[in-house]
Amino acid sequence: MPRFKVLARDVSGNKVQQSVEAVNQAEARSQLRSRNLTILSVVEEASRGSPREAQQRQQGAIQYRFIGGPPHPRIKTKDLVVFTRQFATMVSAGIPLLECLDILTEQQVDPGFKLILSRIVEDVRAGVDLSQALMKHPKVFTNIYTNMIRAGEAAGQLDEILLRLAEYQESSEKLRSQIKSAMTYPVVSICLVLLITIALLVGVIPKFENIFASLSPKGTEDLPAPTKFVLALSRGVRANYVVILGGAFGLFVAIRTFKRTERGAYLWDRMMISVPIFGPLAKKVALSRFARTFSTLIKSGVNILGALDIVAATAGNRVLEAAVVASRESIRQGEPLAKPLGESPVFPPMVVRMVEIGEKAGRLEGLLEKISQFYDEEVSSTVEQLTALIEPMMIGIMGLLVGGIVLAVFLPILKLQGSLSKAG
Repeated sequence: MPRFKVLARDVSGNKVQQSVEAVNQAEARSQLRSRNLTILSVVEEASRGSPREAQQRQQGAIQYRFIGGPPHPRIKTKDLVVFTRQFATMVSAGIPLLECLDILTEQQVDPGFKLILSRIVEDVRAGVDLSQALMKHPKVFTNIYTNMIRAGEAAGQLDEILLRLAEYQESSEKLRSQIKSAMTYPVVSICLVLLITIALLVGVIPKFENIFASLSPKGTEDLPAPTKFVLALSRGVRANYVVILGGAFGLFVAIRTFKRTERGAYLWDRMMISVPIFGPLAKKVALSRFARTFSTLIKSGVNILGALDIVAATAGNRVLEAAVVASRESIRQGEPLAKPLGESPVFPPMVVRMVEIGEKAGRLEGLLEKISQFYDEEVSSTVEQLTALIEPMMIGIMGLLVGGIVLAVFLPILKLQGSLSKAG
C-alpha cells in the first residue's frame, strides 16, 4: 500500500510531520481529518521499486537540465496578475497553502516561472514562511509583493491581501498600457519621418543633382537657394554618414551613462516632469503610482515607515523619491507627512492638503486611494488629448520635411519650364 508524507497542524497550531498508509491521497486526507489535523500537504513517498522516480521526487517537483543552466522566467505582469488572482481564489476557498502552490506550479507554461514556483513549494514544505520564500526571487516577486504577503501572513488575511495585490497589479498595468499607447504613435511617426527623409536625401536627390548639372552650362550654380541647400545636405549626409552615425551612438551612450549617475538620474527625472507636453503626463503618472502604492501598503497592514521605504524604492522618479525619503525622516522625528511633501515641486497643493487631512482624520489610506483614482482619470484624459494633438503635429512635420524636399527638387524644373515657355 502506498505511503504518504504528511505535513499538518494540530489543534494547538503545532506542526506535525509523519507518514501514513492509504490507498490514495483522498483516503490519507480523510484519516488526517478524523484526527482533527489541519492539512498543509500530502505527498506520496517515492516507491522503492522505482529508483529513478524516487530520485526525481527527492530533488523536488520539477527538475530542468539545460546546457546554459536553469531557464529564466519570462513572465509578464498580466500573467502574474492571473497567478495572484488564482492563488487568492484557492486560499479563500480553504485549500491548504501547499496544495495551492502545487496546483499553480503544475499549470504554469513558462519553464522558468515553473522552476521558481517549485523551489518556493520546497521552501514552504520545509517550514519557511511564504513571504521569505518569495523574497528569494526578487526578479519575479517585487518588494511590494513580498511585503504585502508578509503583512497578510501576520494578520491571517492572506486571501484578502492577494486580491488587493491583484487589483494593484491590474491598475498599474492599465496605467502602463496607457502610457505605452501614448508614446508609441509619436515614436513610430518620428522614425518613419526620419527614414523617409534619409531615403530621399541618399537615394533620390543625387539622381536629380546629375540631371540639374547636365541641363545647365553652369552646373548647379544657377539653382534656387532651397535646391542648393537640399543638394548640399544630401552631399553632407552621404559623405559623413559614419560621423553622423557615430555621433548619434556616442550621444546615446553619453545620455545613458549620465542617467546612471545619481545626479544625472535626478536631473533627468526632473527634466521629464518639466518638459512641455509630456511633462504634465509624467508628473501625473508618478503621483498616481505613489498614491496607489502607498494606499495599498497601508491598507494591507504595512507600517507607515516600511511603506514609505517601499514607495521610495518603487517611485520611478528620483524627484518624488527624494520627497518620500525626506518625509520618512520627518515622520521618524515626529513631524507630519504633509510638510516635506509640500516642499517638493512634484506634489501639487491639492495632494498635500488631502494627505494632511487624511493624517488628521486617521483616513490616510482612503484619501490616498482617492488621489490615485483622480490621477488615473487625469492620465486617461491627458493621453486622449495628447493623441489628438500629436497626430496633426506629426502630419505637419512630415509634410514640412518631405514636402520641402520635394518642392526644392521641383523648383528648378518649374524654372526651366518657364524659361522654355518664354523662349517659345
